[in-house]
Amino acid sequence: MASRKGELFVKILLLLCIFRPSQGREESMRSSKAKHSYLKEASSFSTGAGKEEYDYIIIGGGTAGCPLAATLSHKYRVLVLERGGSPYGNRNISYLQNFHISLANTSPKSPSQSFISTDGVINARARVLGGGTCINAGFYTRASPSYVEEVGWDGKLVNESYPWVEKRIVYWPKVAPWQAALRNGLLEAGVSPFNGYTFDHKYGTKVGGTIFNKKGFRHTAADLLEAGNPKNLRVLLHATVLKIIFNTKGRQPKAIGVRFKDENGDRHEVFLNRREKSEIILSAGALGSPQMLLLSGIGPEEDLKKFNIPVVLHNQYVGKGMSDNPMNSIFIPTKKPVQQSLIQIVGITKIGTFIEASSGFGQSSDSIHCHHGIMSAEIGQLSTVPPKLRTLEAVREYARNKPSIPHEAFQGGFILEKIDGPLSTGYLNLVDTDVDNNPSVTFNYFSHPYDLHRCVYGIRTIEKIVQTRQFAGLSNDDAFSAERLLNMSVTANVNLIPKHTNDTASVEQFCKDTVITIWHYHGGCHVGKVVDRHYRVLGVTRLRVIDGSTYTNSPGTNPQATVMMMGRYMGVKILRERLGRAAGV
Repeated sequence: MASRKGELFVKILLLLCIFRPSQGREESMRSSKAKHSYLKEASSFSTGAGKEEYDYIIIGGGTAGCPLAATLSHKYRVLVLERGGSPYGNRNISYLQNFHISLANTSPKSPSQSFISTDGVINARARVLGGGTCINAGFYTRASPSYVEEVGWDGKLVNESYPWVEKRIVYWPKVAPWQAALRNGLLEAGVSPFNGYTFDHKYGTKVGGTIFNKKGFRHTAADLLEAGNPKNLRVLLHATVLKIIFNTKGRQPKAIGVRFKDENGDRHEVFLNRREKSEIILSAGALGSPQMLLLSGIGPEEDLKKFNIPVVLHNQYVGKGMSDNPMNSIFIPTKKPVQQSLIQIVGITKIGTFIEASSGFGQSSDSIHCHHGIMSAEIGQLSTVPPKLRTLEAVREYARNKPSIPHEAFQGGFILEKIDGPLSTGYLNLVDTDVDNNPSVTFNYFSHPYDLHRCVYGIRTIEKIVQTRQFAGLSNDDAFSAERLLNMSVTANVNLIPKHTNDTASVEQFCKDTVITIWHYHGGCHVGKVVDRHYRVLGVTRLRVIDGSTYTNSPGTNPQATVMMMGRYMGVKILRERLGRAAGV
């Protein structure tokens, strides 16, 4: 059912959303050909690479896969199989003012693939080289030292791997007015001290990094491939992996190759070379990696047999422990239009609630005019409708009514609160054996009472911020009264501060009814259950999983920094395992 809803959602949003198509795939490929000679369409495989074998085959050229491939290519032959296309030449990926369009464009060739969890929350996964770094809000901040210690990473190498990413694609933002107001409001509300501009995870308020440069141009994990050795690196675009191929004749199943289809639907097989330490590495993300293990025969035996998938290895934990950091938002109407901004400031509380903000909307010729950025209904953020009641008709209704909504309803900004390390967890199951279809995912938002407790704390913190001097001067006056906005809040898809914040039960219900995603879902291939501490898949050889599916908790306030760092980190670790000091990276 979740898959059918998702497919219908794609068709409807494609008709409703107003966007100018980005440059075509062929033009994008031509524009980057000289600089990115390692990028090829998947169909090129049969014309020259079909007989080649590789030291590493990486499934997924995303946030972790790109830095991992770049690092390994310095010493070994690496093939990356990416199901999406190139980000280069796509204005809707590259420019901050067009941020919302990629998420709203849910056509089959979009860099974003929508899915709806069984909880009713509309979500998205990346389908493009560079992964989530191509469609996210760009905020860059590291994991805490305690997180690094808990995961068991080498602190010295971690502190070498973050800067490797940062010097290539990370910038300091020019703080927008709405973000400056949040910064000052957080401090006045007691979320202190002010830690200035820093990548580090520290309690209090700070300005984080961004992958948008000062001109609003996005840099992505795909750019990290430029740090690799192009002679050893091949990246196939629109290469959709169907399954991992195993040799099951030995004591343990051994991964030996991959079956994939190209952009024309033609099927191919590619194999590792015979070197003992050559490996296939899954970096397909928190949905894609557990899904691929299941399709390849690794997972709960009973579930695999339902779909007539030959069982390579029974593992009851594949797809289990899925989590998504729940987010709730409050709209603050303003007297004047607010400059567009995505995430730049964060307040980090000791209870495990993060406070961020977004504002305004892009006004390029491509933009969907009068949208709410991260909170737009066009991208599925139907926060004024309780999750179980969110329907495609609600999306249609919003689109139909949008022209009649007063312009002032889009004049303002949002303050967001989200939960760190939710204790509520769920699971992922296959709905069929078609890799192009999303699996069924359940996150069980707020099923654990402590998650609700932290959401209530976050909403009350936002109330304090809104009452500070910073926001008193920004918020709207009688020209567009709060009462009028309240009456149209569902139609305009905005939530105002709850009236009875002293009533805990009332605020808890508000949290449940208005929950949305910030796209930080993770899990499904946990360490100790699906992979070991070196990310080798338990019970088989020559197969690892290196991405956010291995996380029990999402790192930092926003995970992309640590996922990219992890790709670099594990690339260096693997090279050192094979070469020792001769690794030289």
